[in-house]
Amino acid sequence: MPKIKTVKGVKWRFKVTGTGRLIARKAGRRHLLGSKRAKTKRQMRRVRVLSPADERKVKALMPYV
Repeated sequence: MPKIKTVKGVKWRFKVTGTGRLIARKAGRRHLLGSKRAKTKRQMRRVRVLSPADERKVKALMPYV
């Protein structure tokens, strides 16, 4: 059986926690930050845990996680 390739973009965007959940950074933190509220920018610093439905999709693209 040949190996399954990992999608490189997924490998860089997602990390796996110690319990096996996937975490990702929040979107909207790159540019146009002057028009966003301070609270919004502060909340975007944190990472988010993916929902189980999204987790299944991402794990299909990262088979050896």
